Amino acid sequence: MRIAVIGGGPGGLYLAALVRGIDPAHEVTVWEQNAPDDTFGFGVVFSDETLGGIEHADPEVYRAMQRRFARWDDIDVHYRGTVLTSGGHGFAAMSRKELLAILQRRCADLGVTVHFRAPAPDPELLRASYDLVVAADGAHSRTRGTYPQVFRPSVQTGRCRYMWLGTDLVLGSFTFDVRRTEHGVVQLHGYPYDERHSTVIVEMHEDVWQRGFADIADLGRAPGENDDKSIALVREMFADLLDGHQLIGNNSRWLSFPTVRTESWRHGNLVLLGDAAHTAHFSIGSGTKLAMEDALALAACLHEQPGLDAALTAYEQQRRPLVASTQRAATASQTWFEDIGHYTHQDPVQFAFNIITRSRRVTYDNLRLRDPGFVARVETWFTGNHERCPPMFQPFRLGGLPLRNRVIVSAMDMYRARDGLPTDFHLVHLGSKALGGAGLVMTEMVCVSPTGRITPGCTGLYTAEQEAGWARIVEFVHGHTGARIGVQLGHSGRKGSTRLMWEGMDDPLPAGGWEVVGPSPIPYSPANQVPRELTVEEMATIKEQFAAAARRAARAGFDVLELHCAHGYLLSSFISPLSNTRTDRYGGCLANRLRYPLEVFDAVRAAWPAGRPITVRISATDWYEGGTDVDDAVEVARAFAQHGAAGIDVSTGQVVKAERPEFGRSYQTPYADRIRNEVGRELGVAVIAVGAISSWDDVNSILLAGRADLCALGRPHLYDPQWTLHAAAEQGYSGPGAVWPDPFAAGSRPPQTGRPR
Repeated sequence: MRIAVIGGGPGGLYLAALVRGIDPAHEVTVWEQNAPDDTFGFGVVFSDETLGGIEHADPEVYRAMQRRFARWDDIDVHYRGTVLTSGGHGFAAMSRKELLAILQRRCADLGVTVHFRAPAPDPELLRASYDLVVAADGAHSRTRGTYPQVFRPSVQTGRCRYMWLGTDLVLGSFTFDVRRTEHGVVQLHGYPYDERHSTVIVEMHEDVWQRGFADIADLGRAPGENDDKSIALVREMFADLLDGHQLIGNNSRWLSFPTVRTESWRHGNLVLLGDAAHTAHFSIGSGTKLAMEDALALAACLHEQPGLDAALTAYEQQRRPLVASTQRAATASQTWFEDIGHYTHQDPVQFAFNIITRSRRVTYDNLRLRDPGFVARVETWFTGNHERCPPMFQPFRLGGLPLRNRVIVSAMDMYRARDGLPTDFHLVHLGSKALGGAGLVMTEMVCVSPTGRITPGCTGLYTAEQEAGWARIVEFVHGHTGARIGVQLGHSGRKGSTRLMWEGMDDPLPAGGWEVVGPSPIPYSPANQVPRELTVEEMATIKEQFAAAARRAARAGFDVLELHCAHGYLLSSFISPLSNTRTDRYGGCLANRLRYPLEVFDAVRAAWPAGRPITVRISATDWYEGGTDVDDAVEVARAFAQHGAAGIDVSTGQVVKAERPEFGRSYQTPYADRIRNEVGRELGVAVIAVGAISSWDDVNSILLAGRADLCALGRPHLYDPQWTLHAAAEQGYSGPGAVWPDPFAAGSRPPQTGRPR
């Protein structure tokens, strides 16, 4: 094939070398607008996985890189006058200029034509003249911009400013130096990249930059010049770390990181590679790594697939999920640094664990394998003693209620009630979860009236018979387990009168339904009923129904009451501007939209015993433009805490059918994190994380980093009712946080061979 490569960075050059090395019959031409030794930045980082792929694909390139590597194992966290070190991380870095030189020499040896100081011809001309055109022209790709309707790019600009510098100080580890200046929090990311130099990236929130650097920054200088005044101030800020060493500029200027995503990577015989298709924040060191991995994959697909169309299809199918995973981790890391001010109250030991696990790729258990001593130190700080106890098995007080561990069985609708009455199914369901070791077991949403149910199969607490049914379940939990049990009270609002979940989730009943109500006549979806707008008098009636249900729940013996103000049900629909367009005192600004849910909370609090805690489940974002988001969620959580909530259960979404959630592992935890480190710290309210938390490793990581106080898990407990006890066994823990019921105790040990007793 005749192949044109636009862009002579590491991705473009490596692809050119690979395809030419696989088949010398390929004619490969690269256009690079800069000089051979022009490059932005200093060092680049590689993972062992990426290096393994490079070694396999081109041993000569690998050997040349290997001779230039700087390797180290430690991460040092400088914070509040302390340095905490975590080992076992295994980094490799090298000079970006050296990498480019190696790839340029390899291309020359293989007969690749490279035009330097030469902008590429028009992409349409290249597409007509070459069999394949590869656009590797960076985050600000001119090629991508030529076809916006094809690639459908989105660019999200970060909330921090950063500057990429070098220094003649050879750092002994990957170094994070976080310090509070008179302008705000400033962080330094640094690592060695050869025997004489290190990379230094200085970063701060835009607000901090405005206060500290906006007046001196040289934003209008010529290309290639450094912002010398800013560099001098950075040198002054980190004088103790630099210890007399210099900061070196290389076209160094203040930037805001652009996260690039594209819906398609291909336009006929033109394909995007590296930053042209996707970017990942520098704090996880993945830019060059991703570009070279793209090159490895594309070269392999071109060689292995029967034709160009199949090769480009396979390339995108293979790489897109891996890139998306990396971008999720990078976004988590980027957001952590953008919000770093929320964590500067933390103890240095917890802060160090938090910064190392910020992307969720390094976890508690993974870190325990890398550096057991470091994790033991963090655990000792967390538990207050030297006896090993995983964080999830530490006791906790929710309000005045003691819980034996930090695991909650999340509220999950079962749709097995008869006329609102819990049945033997609920006894077995909740009883088995309580026997399984969780500290707290929550009921499904228990509805406060017949017309407040979601489906005909939903439970209620509006009759004496229902109260007695729940009392029977509570009595079993209290009599046979060490778990506590909580009731979640709610009203379906505009999402009511629908089928059972497995018959069609949120689909209206074909017959036998009831009228639905809401704050405004806005249906949940075009297929759902248009709710009747509630009058103030009707709102007062529903408020009393909540209070009456709370009194019944108290008599039934529940330990905790949770008010359901999430997922688009009645109280949630008052909070969201997408479902509440009222013009009276219950609509408009957030304070007005919160008024009725707070009135209901106050009525429930008055009806519920003073010594028993109330939690509130909220949707921290509507996942839809114009809806609530995390800033609103912080204020919602603060309002409920000020009214006496002992805990905030942080969920998201399900407020509008057209939502676009960003699903992923622990995807809702960042919202809990934000609320815990603002509202929780300020008002002493517990924060519960929920949502795709599926492993005990994630639970321990979340708790130890201070992102939540408790973790609620749903599906894992459906898969395994004894999930908590099994988590204890897998971690080798046997203590007061995980007590096996006497009849189950034999199962706490691995099964032995031989005749069973």
